[in-house]
Amino acid sequence: MKKGVVFNFTVKPLLVLIAYLPFPLLYLISDGMYFFVYRLVGYRKAVVRTNLMQSFPNKSRHELKLLEKQFYKWFCDVLLETIKLYTISPTLFKKHCTISQASLDLVSDYYNKKQSYIAAMGHTGNWEWAGAAHQVYLPHHMIAVYHPLSNRGMDQFMIQLRTRFGCAVVPMQKIVRDIVNRTQNGEMIGVGLIADQTPPPESAYWMQFLNQDTPVFNGPEKMARKFNLPVIYFDMQRIKRGRYHLHLSLLVPTPKSTPEGAISNAFMKTLESSIIKNPEAWLWSHRRWKHQRKNNP
Repeated sequence: MKKGVVFNFTVKPLLVLIAYLPFPLLYLISDGMYFFVYRLVGYRKAVVRTNLMQSFPNKSRHELKLLEKQFYKWFCDVLLETIKLYTISPTLFKKHCTISQASLDLVSDYYNKKQSYIAAMGHTGNWEWAGAAHQVYLPHHMIAVYHPLSNRGMDQFMIQLRTRFGCAVVPMQKIVRDIVNRTQNGEMIGVGLIADQTPPPESAYWMQFLNQDTPVFNGPEKMARKFNLPVIYFDMQRIKRGRYHLHLSLLVPTPKSTPEGAISNAFMKTLESSIIKNPEAWLWSHRRWKHQRKNNP
C-alpha cells in the first residue's frame, strides 16, 4: 500500500481531529509532545545544542540550557498551530496574529502602484502563519514557493493548510514560469520565499551569520534581480504563547541597482536581528552549518 494512502486513512483523521480542538487543549497536547520530543526522544538535541553554543558563545551554560528548553516548547507549539490552520477562521486568526499599521501602509502603497514583490522570511515565529497572515491582511496574492514532500498524502494535507485563505503554492522548479505568467496577466503577487535553509556550498553566498561562516541560499536575490522586484522582509515575532505579530520592512527597493550579494546580506543580517530578539523561536534543529567553505581564509 502506498505511503500516501496509509497517511490518508491513519494519520490524517487524527490531524483533522486535532485541528478542531480549541487552543487551550491544543497547548495541553503540546506540553505532552514537549515531554516526549525533548525528554524521552531527545529529537536532534545534539544539533540544537551545538547550534546554540556556536551562535551564542557568550551565554552561560545555564542560559543555553534554558534557551534549549524554550526552543522545544515553541517547536511543539508551532507544529500544532500549523495543523490548526486546517480549521481556524479568519476572525479567530486575527486575534492570534496581528500586523503593524506600517506593514499595511507599505504593501498598500505597492498595490496602488501595481507593483509585485518578493516576500522574504525565515523559519522564525510561525512561518506557516506568516503566509496565512499575508492572505488575511494584505491585498497582493501570495505565491508560496515550496518543495513537495515525498509522502503524497502528507504533501496534499500541507497544501490544504497553506492554501486555505487563498495562498497559491508552487514548486521551486516552476516558480519562474509561474511569475512570468501571473505578471503578464496583470496579477499583483507577493512571492513568498523562506530563505534560511542550507544550500549546496558550491552555489552559496558566504557570509558571517550568528558568529559563524555560513552558506546562504541566494534564490531570493536571483529572483529579485531577474524580475527587479522589491524585497520585503517578513518579521514574524512570537509575543507570547499563541500570539504573534507580523511586521514588514523594505529591504531592497530596486534589486537590479544593488551590488551582487547585497540582497542576501541584507536579508540575513535582518533575520539575525529577528533571531536575537526572540532566540527560542527559530528552527535550531536544522543542520545549517554542516558545510564548510573551501579555501576558507
